[in-house]
Amino acid sequence: MRDDQSSATKPTDRRWLALTVLCLGVLIDVLDTTIVTVALPSIKADLGFNDTSLAWVLNAYILTFGGFLLLGGRLGDLYGHRRWFLIGIAGFALTSLACGLAQSQEVLIASRAAQGIFGAVIAAVALSLIMDLFTEPAERAKAMGVYAFVASAGGSIGTMLGGFLTHAFNWHWIFLVNLPIGAAVIAFSLKLLPDTHNEHADPRLDVSGALTVTAGMLLAVYAVINGNVAGWTSPQTLGLFGAAVALLVIFLVIESRVAHPLVPLSMFRLRNVSTANVIGVLWAAAMFAWFFLSALYMQQVLHYDPLQVGLAFLPANLIMAAFSLGLSARVVMRFGIRVPIVCGLGLAALGLALFARAPVDGTFVVDILPGMLLLGLGAGMAFNPVLLAAMSDVSPSESGVASGLVNTSFMMGGALGLAVLASLAAARTGQLSAANADALTALNGGYQAAFAVGAVFAVLAAVLGWVFIRMAKPVEEPEAAH
Repeated sequence: MRDDQSSATKPTDRRWLALTVLCLGVLIDVLDTTIVTVALPSIKADLGFNDTSLAWVLNAYILTFGGFLLLGGRLGDLYGHRRWFLIGIAGFALTSLACGLAQSQEVLIASRAAQGIFGAVIAAVALSLIMDLFTEPAERAKAMGVYAFVASAGGSIGTMLGGFLTHAFNWHWIFLVNLPIGAAVIAFSLKLLPDTHNEHADPRLDVSGALTVTAGMLLAVYAVINGNVAGWTSPQTLGLFGAAVALLVIFLVIESRVAHPLVPLSMFRLRNVSTANVIGVLWAAAMFAWFFLSALYMQQVLHYDPLQVGLAFLPANLIMAAFSLGLSARVVMRFGIRVPIVCGLGLAALGLALFARAPVDGTFVVDILPGMLLLGLGAGMAFNPVLLAAMSDVSPSESGVASGLVNTSFMMGGALGLAVLASLAAARTGQLSAANADALTALNGGYQAAFAVGAVFAVLAAVLGWVFIRMAKPVEEPEAAH
C-alpha cells in the first residue's frame, strides 16, 4: 500500500518541483526589467554614459522583449515548450555574462538587446508549460498564483536586489547573478519539465506573419520609449507609429489568409481572452506607475538610498507571496475570476490614489506603507485571475500564442504607460516651476499627477473586468488540493 501511495504522489511532487524551476527561470527574466534601475548611476559613472544614452540600458531590453514575444510563443507551440524554454534560459545566461563583463557602452547595450530576445522566449513559453503541467482547475489556480507572484512581485524584488548587489559589490553583479541561477534551472528542467509538443501542428512557421508582427512591434515599442526624447507629435514619432500600424495591419491581412497563421484570429473572438489583454495593457500601465514612480518619489523627494527603496517594497512583496501560496487559488475557486479582478484592481487604484496625495515631507508609515499594502493586496488578488482569463478557452496547441499575447499586452502597456506618465509628470513639474514653486514641490507635484492618472488606468481596467469578463461558475476545491 505504501509503495502505491508513493508512486501516486511522486508525479504530483515532481510537478510542483517543476513549477519551482519554471518560476526561477521567470524570476531572472522579470528581475532584469527593474534590477538595472537602481544601478544606473553606477553604470553611468563607470562607462561614461550621458543621460540620453543611459536610457538605452533599459530600453534595449524592453524593445526586443516586446518585439519577440509572439514569435517566441509560436516557436514553443510548434517545436516544443521545454526545448524553447531551455534555449531561452541558456541564451539569457550567456547574454547576462556578456552584460556583466561589458566594458563599453556599445557592448552593454547590444548585450541587453540580445538578452531581451531570450527573455521574450522564456516569458512566452513558461505559461504554456504551467498549462501543460497542471490540468485540474484547483491545482492550475494554485500554480498560476505562484507564477503571478513571481511575475508581479519580481519587479519590486528586482529593485531591492539591485540595490543590495550594487551596494555590496558593483553593478556587474546584477547581471552575473543570473549565471548560477540559469545553470541550475537548465539542470533541473531537463529532469523535471515534460517534453511536450503539439504532434498535430504543421511544422511550417508563418514566416511572413512572423516578420511583419515582429517588425511592427519593434517599431511600436521604439516609438513609445523614444517618444519623450523626440516629442510625441514629432515627424519621427508619428512616422514610427504609422509604420508600426501599417505593418500590424498587413500582419492581420496575412493571418486572415494563411493556412497556418502565427496568431489565429479566431482567438480574439474569445471574450475573456480579448478582455484580459485590454485589462493587461491598463493594469501594466498602473503597475509601472507604482514600481518606477514610487521609487523615484522615495529617492528624489524623500532622499531614500537604493536599499531603503527596495526594503519599502517588502510589505507588498510579502502580501503577494501570501496570495501565491494559496490565497489566490482559494479566492478563484470560491468566486471565479471576475470578482477578484475587479476587487484587486479597485484596491490598486486606491493605493495609487494614496500615493497621489503623498507630500514633500512624507513619512514611510503615513504616506508610503498604506499605499504599498493596498497595491500588494490588489496585485496579489487580481494578477492571477487576469492571467487565467487570458489563457482560458484556448487549446493547448495555441497556449504559447495566448501567453505571448498577454505578455505583449503587459509589456506594451507598461512601456506606453510609463512613457505617458513620465511625460505627464514632467509637464506638471514644468507648470509648477513656471508658477514659481520650489524645485522639490514642483517635482513632487509631477509625481502626484502621474499617480492620479495611474489610478484612473486601474479603475478603467476594473470596469472592463466587471462588464466584459464572463463569469465562470466557481467550483469547490477538492479535498486533495488543500
